Amino acid sequence: MLSNLSIKNYALIDKLNVSFGNGFTCITGETGAGKSILLGGLSLVLGKRADLSTLRNKEEKCIIESEFEIANYGLSTFFSENDLDYEDKTIIRREILPSGKSRAFINDTPVTLDVLSKLGNRLIDVHSQHQTLQLADNEFQFKVIDSLANIKDLSSTYTEQLKQYRKTTKELENLVNFQSNAIKEHEYNSFLLKELEEARLQEGMLEELEEQYQQLSNVETIVEQLAQGHHLLNDEQVGVLNLLSGLKQVSSKLSGYGSAYKALDDRIQSVFIEMDDIASELQELSDQTDLDPALLDEVNSKLQLLYNLQKKHGVQEISELIRIKDELFEKVDATENIEATISEKQKQLEGQEQKLNDLAAKISKKRLQVIPDLKKQMENRLDLLGMPSARFKIELHTSADFKPNGKDDLLFLFAANKGTDFGDIKKVASGGELSRIMLTIKSIMAKYENLPTMMFDEIDTGVSGEISNRMGEIMFEMSKSMQIFSITHLPQVASKGDHHFKVYKEDKGGGTLTNMKELSQDERVVELAEMLGGKELSESAMAHARQLLN
Repeated sequence: MLSNLSIKNYALIDKLNVSFGNGFTCITGETGAGKSILLGGLSLVLGKRADLSTLRNKEEKCIIESEFEIANYGLSTFFSENDLDYEDKTIIRREILPSGKSRAFINDTPVTLDVLSKLGNRLIDVHSQHQTLQLADNEFQFKVIDSLANIKDLSSTYTEQLKQYRKTTKELENLVNFQSNAIKEHEYNSFLLKELEEARLQEGMLEELEEQYQQLSNVETIVEQLAQGHHLLNDEQVGVLNLLSGLKQVSSKLSGYGSAYKALDDRIQSVFIEMDDIASELQELSDQTDLDPALLDEVNSKLQLLYNLQKKHGVQEISELIRIKDELFEKVDATENIEATISEKQKQLEGQEQKLNDLAAKISKKRLQVIPDLKKQMENRLDLLGMPSARFKIELHTSADFKPNGKDDLLFLFAANKGTDFGDIKKVASGGELSRIMLTIKSIMAKYENLPTMMFDEIDTGVSGEISNRMGEIMFEMSKSMQIFSITHLPQVASKGDHHFKVYKEDKGGGTLTNMKELSQDERVVELAEMLGGKELSESAMAHARQLLN
């Protein structure tokens, strides 16, 4: 419940701090005194967007803070889901800075307006005059029926299943579109893939082929140079090996005269072995190197194929060609298997559709079960509120389409008098009748929805006398299980409150301020008497006021 409200620098309010209790609280005041300002300030801590024009002093920030006692309302899960510190006494604060920026806090943790609004909807149901138009709104009508039907868990499951169904529907649609486009590209992609596959692409193959091409195209020069090298090493008179052989003999004779000579001999022996091995390798390479025009043509053809593929696909590396080949393979494979994929997705969609239909049928059944009771309760309560001939026609018809809340089309019509046709509520009901219908519906819903606080803003507009007295009794009855606020102009309603606050204006410091105070028993008598007979208090008005309070 709302236990405290503090407002600073908002519209005509300089500073205001009020505490509220359980039960039924009535708020009265002359027209223009600022009751709507109070409600506007409260709406800011419930998540409404801020307006810089609401700052009383444009150079100071506006601060609105409210305290709610929420121990009995099962909100700990909401707090944990939104990374908020849970407190049985939760404080919500809203700040509007002179710069126009707005900040919101829940238990001193900064939050977005979306989070604030979601929590606000769980704390207070504010009914203002224009909300009577909701009576003709199909979504609101479903909400009334579903409150009695107790289908919250069933609706949550349906909503999640509908989400999956729509996701699968979109996936199937994308597959069908892909198939339509892929068929056009399939032949060309297959041709490109075949070209790349026939090239037998491997990492490093381009470098190997280029090296092989260089060798084959210069084979005569290579053979000539190999022979020259071999001659220089093996010539009988001036060959390197012949000269090294003589040097080896010299070093061998010196090796016995000390370690330095032995080391020198080892080095010369090593050079001789290395040169002899080189001579053998030169001979071996010369024997292996032959002119092979056919192989040269083959290597050249492979190189030209790779160069052409690189140019065709606009890449420089074989690795990039391999990547393109893999992508083409996936496209071609996906196209060739698209029928099977589409068939599988269709089966998945059919299964989800069946589950949705089953859930929608259960939701519809529960709604149908409570409609007679809802009609009876509304008509009985309206009878007490001076509408004995009020009748409702509530019908459900199965729709072909899945809707956010099931597969039902709802017909919710009203007739105020005998012999009149049923029609749209907002078209056939007067303002006073709309107020009574809305109060009736809210009082019924209050039994089924665990809502901490409900606030009525002049819901009694358009009614008077005994009917207003009964409306006050209904709100008082509701207040036994929840906190109820009523902003009212009617003394019959105000007299039913456990607590009575008055909103008033006062001239202060060269300006007009709005303030609010809780009335004592004697002050309530005066306030009710003024509401009954005006500022000139008569004894009869005072007596009537005392009678109302008693």
